[in-house]
Amino acid sequence: MRMLKELLKRNIKLFFKDKGLFITSLITPLILLVLYITFLGNMYKQTFVSNLPASLPDDLINGLVGSQLISSILAVSCITVAFCTNFMIVQDKVTGTINDIRITPVKTSIISFSYFLASLISTLIICYTLTFVCLVYIAIIGWYFTFLDVLLILFDVFLLVLFGTSISSIINMFLISQGQMSAVGTIISSGYGFICGAYMPVSSYGESLQKIISFLPSTYGTSLIRNHSMNPIVEKLKEYGISDESIIAMKDAFDCNIYINDTKISIIMMVLIVAVSTIILLILYILLNKFYKQKNI
Repeated sequence: MRMLKELLKRNIKLFFKDKGLFITSLITPLILLVLYITFLGNMYKQTFVSNLPASLPDDLINGLVGSQLISSILAVSCITVAFCTNFMIVQDKVTGTINDIRITPVKTSIISFSYFLASLISTLIICYTLTFVCLVYIAIIGWYFTFLDVLLILFDVFLLVLFGTSISSIINMFLISQGQMSAVGTIISSGYGFICGAYMPVSSYGESLQKIISFLPSTYGTSLIRNHSMNPIVEKLKEYGISDESIIAMKDAFDCNIYINDTKISIIMMVLIVAVSTIILLILYILLNKFYKQKNI
């Protein structure tokens, strides 16, 4: 336990001292949030305004737009930041530090777990900081959340960070150079938002692509955050005479509702899908560390 604690402190400290990784993982989501607010905010607002009654208060429309934006940012950042924090594994291989660590009388399982846990903690620190910034933004433009809503969003972030740390730990096990690390980081940063439905709603894709994406657990992670961030405001629309049919259509359009063979997936089922997928990934990570011995941690 003492060695695990020391390795954990070492990995977390090194990550936050590495200005390149730390700034990339923290500043990139914040820049993305600013870009979303600047360029997509007005577009979303015009869409809502043109499809909803003119009598709705501005703060309700703004809150609806803001909840859509922050759910997209958080859904992507929980995964991309996890990859950044987990690149410490690759850097130790590149510099040869891992060879020095292996010389010590510390079990390989302890070393592997220290990398995983350090990545999880670092990612949670950054993503919860980002969540706080997002909530401040919502408070400024239109706050309709209850305390329970905030707790649910925090839970979604934790679940997605755990999922992201699991999958990044597995992928990074096989990376052995800075070039590979940069390539994977670029692919994840640019492509993940599309396949999880954060940048564009899955409902806007073709039918075949929708079916493929519906099998990815990341889709349900995005939908979870979107439900818990948009539901309080969407439910408020009922007080202004918006029909249930219109609200369902809105939820369908923004992936709050996900369907498989015309069957709506409940929020509880979404949680189970992401949680079970994470458990499977963790088991795979443990097995790989036990049996894969070539240049891995």
